[in-house]
Amino acid sequence: MNISLMLDQIKNHPDYPKAGMVLCHNGVVRATSREGEQVTGLSIIVDHERLDQIVAEQKLTPGIVEILVHIEEKKVLAVGDDVMFLVVAGDIRETVIKTLTDTLNQIKSQVTKKTQFFAE
Repeated sequence: MNISLMLDQIKNHPDYPKAGMVLCHNGVVRATSREGEQVTGLSIIVDHERLDQIVAEQKLTPGIVEILVHIEEKKVLAVGDDVMFLVVAGDIRETVIKTLTDTLNQIKSQVTKKTQFFAE
């Protein structure tokens, strides 16, 4: 996973001159769960078909130039490891922020299933 390469890909898009904003999300494995338990690792399963559908639908948003997603599917990711990069390029701030938020929320609820591993 390399967010710099993803940004280069966005910048090489033929419609990049129409973009006024590129927004990036970098999800990482955090040391504690939402409930406060100590996390030692995380594994992710990805529904690639649904991911492709969501990205295709979100790209239809007027003003959106490109959306790129990479989700790490290693067996076990350690605390601090990158889990997901999501990059959205578009015309204006409001469009890009909303599209990134909508895309991220759909990915989290419909595409990924995570298993957290906890300290004993």
